Amino acid sequence: MTSHDILSLLAPASLRGRLLPDHPLADLTWFRVGGPAQVLFTPADEQDLAAALAALPAEVPVTVIGLGSNLIVRDGGVPGLVVRLGGRAFGEIAVDGETIRAGTAVPDMRLARAAAEAGLDGLAFYRGIPGSVGGALRMNAGAHGGETTDVLVEARGVTRTGEIRVFAHADMGFAYRHSGAPGDVIFTSALFRGRPGDKAAILAEMDRVTAAREAAQPIRERTGGSTFKNPEGGKAWQLVDAAGCRGLRRGGAQVSEMHCNFLINTGGATAADIEGLGEEVRARVRAQSGVDLHWEIKRIGVPA
Repeated sequence: MTSHDILSLLAPASLRGRLLPDHPLADLTWFRVGGPAQVLFTPADEQDLAAALAALPAEVPVTVIGLGSNLIVRDGGVPGLVVRLGGRAFGEIAVDGETIRAGTAVPDMRLARAAAEAGLDGLAFYRGIPGSVGGALRMNAGAHGGETTDVLVEARGVTRTGEIRVFAHADMGFAYRHSGAPGDVIFTSALFRGRPGDKAAILAEMDRVTAAREAAQPIRERTGGSTFKNPEGGKAWQLVDAAGCRGLRRGGAQVSEMHCNFLINTGGATAADIEGLGEEVRARVRAQSGVDLHWEIKRIGVPA
């Protein structure tokens, strides 16, 4: 199926968002690598997204991307429809008492700031997560002692058939860096609950999180955040280090010298370089310690 075929299938839905055929995705990811989307769709709002999904036959793949901070787009690009949420419809935040509702395009650090400004404690950990609310829901994102499961009340999303649904906390099936919610749901907003706190103290905690992150992580590089999930009772970076992988290179990709659970694009890397380096690290760790590391970074698309 061509990009023209996909556009033709969507035409009767009279969508209000932007549809861009064969659109480059590399600049939408923090690694700055990867091929194009067959069709990139930025919906105008939740109803626009629902209309698009309802119009597409089930055989057309649909992939959603957020801020691209935890993502490798493979060099051959992403077939089907790639959805990227943005704009006012998915970027609003509203505080009501001890709850805060945020669109899934809201950056996690902006959610943390809004909660702090409202004197809501419990969400400061989001300051240390370089993604968006949508990714946090999908991965049960956490840092510095907090996780999404600790503060989420409910999430709202659109199913692959275009049905708008609300998912209670129990429906999300949270585990470590994982949600058991249906994989084809595109989340559009989430409701969080904090607890009354002292604004100055919360802001100070956020400053501590920021300082700790800047001191320990290569955040000024082209990176994708933590590469591998921590295994039960251990730390991924320690296993990577013990396997002699700190500074390991493949093409333009390198295991960070600063924090070896981070891969970086030193300039000119391909997605294949980065993913291949990650797989080499996994193999070396398995050989050295017997531990099978699992990717935390999401990888989408097809090889070149």
